[in-house]
Amino acid sequence: MSSITALRETVATLRAPDGCPWDIEQTHQSLAVCLIDECCELLETLDSLDMDHMREELGDVLLQVLMHAQIASESGTFDFDAVCDEVNEKLIRRHPHVFGPEDLDLKDSKAVLKKWDEIKATEKKNGKQNTGKLFKNLPPALPALLQARDVYKQIQKQELDPEELADSQTISDLSTGLTEEIAGKKLFELAAACRVAGIDPESALRRYSAKIVDSIEERHGN
Repeated sequence: MSSITALRETVATLRAPDGCPWDIEQTHQSLAVCLIDECCELLETLDSLDMDHMREELGDVLLQVLMHAQIASESGTFDFDAVCDEVNEKLIRRHPHVFGPEDLDLKDSKAVLKKWDEIKATEKKNGKQNTGKLFKNLPPALPALLQARDVYKQIQKQELDPEELADSQTISDLSTGLTEEIAGKKLFELAAACRVAGIDPESALRRYSAKIVDSIEERHGN
């Protein structure tokens, strides 16, 4: 049995009626945050070229793909083989200089990317990937938001004091009666206000989270 087949069977067993309660409860939506977390952890290993941890994090990202494919398979939508077939066909289709006519000679990566974009544009024109949306697909969540959430999670777990940088009473007051709809509205309005003010909200939040971490670490002598 191949490694990927064994892993697929493990995931299917976890999702089976007599499997793991947590895995059984998961949906595409509930796993979205897990995928973002795992991708961010993988990016960290790529930046540091930490090969041992990179292997582990690549496995965690692959697990997320298999979980989504398993959930889709259970609903009869598609399975992991279909995912592999589609991306394989795309790679072959968009690399005609490798898999296509022998007389197609693309000398460098610049020419390859130009050809890739031409093929992609043709696919969209012919209906492939045409969702009817006015806007291109954007990431569903920002890593900086998750980072800020996780920083405060650690503050709570370890009973740390961020002092004036993050007032606990203010946070508590803001959380009272807070719903997903209200939170979304306020976050959107703040992001829009940053746009008007010429501020990058992603960088601003990431830097402020880092400032809180550095302040706490400094006070604890780390």
